[in-house]
Amino acid sequence: MSSTATPTPAGSSPATTVSDTPNHNQAPAEEAPSDGSKLKTFLGIIKKFIGVADLAAVRFSLPSQLLEPTPNLEYWTYLDSPNAFVAIGTSDEPLDRMLEVCRFWFTKDLKYAKGKPCKPYNSCLGEFFRCNWEAEDNAPEIHTKPLGNATGLKAPAGDPRTSSTVSVPKQTYSGDHKTLRVSFLTEQTSHHPPVSAFQISCPERGLRARGFDQISAKFTGTSIKVMPGEHNLGIFITLENRNDETYQLTHPAAHLGGLLRGALSVTVGEQCYITCPETKLKLILHYSDQGWTRSINVVDGVIFKYDPENDKKIRIKDVPDSDVLARLHGPWKEKVVFTLGPKPVSSHPPEEQITIIDIGPLSVAPKVLPPEEKQLPNESLQMWAGVTKAIHAKQFSKATQVKYELEEYQRQKARECEAKGETFQPVFFKQVTGNNGRPELTDKGLKVLDKAQKNDWDISTIVQ
Repeated sequence: MSSTATPTPAGSSPATTVSDTPNHNQAPAEEAPSDGSKLKTFLGIIKKFIGVADLAAVRFSLPSQLLEPTPNLEYWTYLDSPNAFVAIGTSDEPLDRMLEVCRFWFTKDLKYAKGKPCKPYNSCLGEFFRCNWEAEDNAPEIHTKPLGNATGLKAPAGDPRTSSTVSVPKQTYSGDHKTLRVSFLTEQTSHHPPVSAFQISCPERGLRARGFDQISAKFTGTSIKVMPGEHNLGIFITLENRNDETYQLTHPAAHLGGLLRGALSVTVGEQCYITCPETKLKLILHYSDQGWTRSINVVDGVIFKYDPENDKKIRIKDVPDSDVLARLHGPWKEKVVFTLGPKPVSSHPPEEQITIIDIGPLSVAPKVLPPEEKQLPNESLQMWAGVTKAIHAKQFSKATQVKYELEEYQRQKARECEAKGETFQPVFFKQVTGNNGRPELTDKGLKVLDKAQKNDWDISTIVQ
């Protein structure tokens, strides 16, 4: 007899957690499939969806042996290097602040640069995740004005490999640097299409980031192209200590390739943008993911003055040299440099090419999670605990069954709501989607983040 699960949205009646029956506890360990076997199974499933406009909207279910034992809401946090996030807004110069945001951008998906592609669990409506990071305040300050002007940047004397860098270092937690607490809250706000809202907060620095996460995916026959969905307008970072100066960071397209070769890889292509209407600065980043004459995984960028009321420049070549403040270039999985002024990066001597990010020494920072006894049944780690435990025990049949029961309950609840004409209302966020891509916290959401900042994980009096 299989176990059952009845997750419910936060704020409703308590849910029954997935529990192990004696039968499940005695489930034998199974042989873990090889990477080649996994890929063959995955291709067998995915080829049925050739021509489907949006794979993400279909929400097909994969067997557990193909999944990373991680909830989706835990996986997408963007703070793989929180020390880059807390350094945003420290400079008094608009160009330097844009570079601080850009430095964070290159660290937000460190897991892709350092790890392998994976598929976390699908999220359930009303599921939520929260955590903290203790971020070391160890990012080098960016000060371009004293080093030069718009015609060129001269680094301090010394070895260019060390003196010409403002890259964030790896977090060591050695006690040599002050730590800043960053709190994160996300909730699945929509089932169809699958959308989640998130907010990141560092009150000590007057920093917050928010947005809706949604992807659109299409299988071309040789690769899977992943793009932001219609409700995903990017990450919005607000500097409260600078009159709510706000940066919008849009997402580029990503490609999951190597399906036929049996070696999965992620490349990024096309353009993405970082804009700040208050400072009237814009960054265009162009990712090269393929081509006979260009290297893959290379990014080129330009920071320039723009008119927020007449923003028509969408390609680097559209930007006149007279508006250019800085250019960027490099392999985004390794090291990216910037130079000041309109000249191409390659025309500058090495000492004028400043490293904005060096991925090599970095690693994904650990999260601080709520104690298990303080987690609610519809928190991600609790909701998927039975599946995760079974995958780690290599009990894949059991994991698939428990996963199926969770997902079938989700479908059942969605059908019931549709039949009754009911609309799901998130607990921690005011909007399901919309609001120009900027979800607002409810009073409960504000209280949960406030308690997280105090390292207080008991929210039983907030969510009953």
